[in-house]
Amino acid sequence: MSEGLVTHTVLRPNPEDWDHFVRSQARAHLLQLAAWGALKSQFGWDAQIVALSDGSGIVAGASVLLKNLPLGLGRMAYLPRGPYATDEEHYPALWEAIRSETGAAFLKVEAGHFQDQPAPDFSAMGFAPSPQSIQPNNTVQIDIRDDDEIILKRMNQGTRRKIRKSLKAGIDYTQGSREDLEDFNRLMQMTGERKDFGVHSLEYFERVFELFIPEHGALLLAKRNDKSLGAIMIFALGSTAWYFYGASSRENSNHYASYGLQWRAIQWAKARGCLCYDMWGIPDHDQETLETQFQQRSDGLWGVYGFKRGWGGRIRRTAGTWDLAFNPLVYGAYRTALKFSG
Repeated sequence: MSEGLVTHTVLRPNPEDWDHFVRSQARAHLLQLAAWGALKSQFGWDAQIVALSDGSGIVAGASVLLKNLPLGLGRMAYLPRGPYATDEEHYPALWEAIRSETGAAFLKVEAGHFQDQPAPDFSAMGFAPSPQSIQPNNTVQIDIRDDDEIILKRMNQGTRRKIRKSLKAGIDYTQGSREDLEDFNRLMQMTGERKDFGVHSLEYFERVFELFIPEHGALLLAKRNDKSLGAIMIFALGSTAWYFYGASSRENSNHYASYGLQWRAIQWAKARGCLCYDMWGIPDHDQETLETQFQQRSDGLWGVYGFKRGWGGRIRRTAGTWDLAFNPLVYGAYRTALKFSG
């Protein structure tokens, strides 16, 4: 169908209708649910759902996050793991709707397409590769469709051994309640200080729990003799589960609780009918570079790659981060500022 024959109506659907559309997509992602926008809108962003209808229902759209740029230069619009469209012909109209509805100076898209999947031609639509990513573009995904022994067999020997030790170490693995969030946050802060990475606040994790855990997630705890060894937050939507947040105590190294927690997370995901467990975030390099450098580096996401590489998953990279300038002058200033700040 020619784009010129398509008449679109711009919508701002309610959260229920939008989430129904997201769940109908093959690439349904947690970060495109209305609740993710509700979360981020309490911590420095604004959120807005922009969608298109052809008269029969939503045919394209995105949950858009908006952030003010420095010096009063306007706002950036950001699409985490979106957008969605029933046909690629709808994308140009969607970009225009986002521009007009948000008034943003530019649009940043981190689509959920992987490089081995068909993806929109962002370059042909006027986008440029972005110098700044927000979510990690590289991940490790574990196929969890098979029985446990086959999943274990795909792991390296060291990971299998540590999982089995963790399950025999007298550790209690349980699903936590909201009352456990203070302990979870304490572990997160300790881990962040130890490994030198930024950590969200207790208030943030409380809101995550309220918005996602009842329907889409779980807080998993590992304790031994009433001492907390580790905890993780995991989430699921459609056929995919994700590991977003995790922490451990120094005592964990003796009992490998982090391995037991991830194994319990895989079991949780399988019980929900998920086919894939996404370990979420490794350095943005090809596999050869990752394998030759991970033992020498611990900065950024390198510190977690050594752990994630042993789980028998495959490295997958998204289509990357792309920017579309609505206001070329402001966008040029943004790119210049990044050069000087880096």
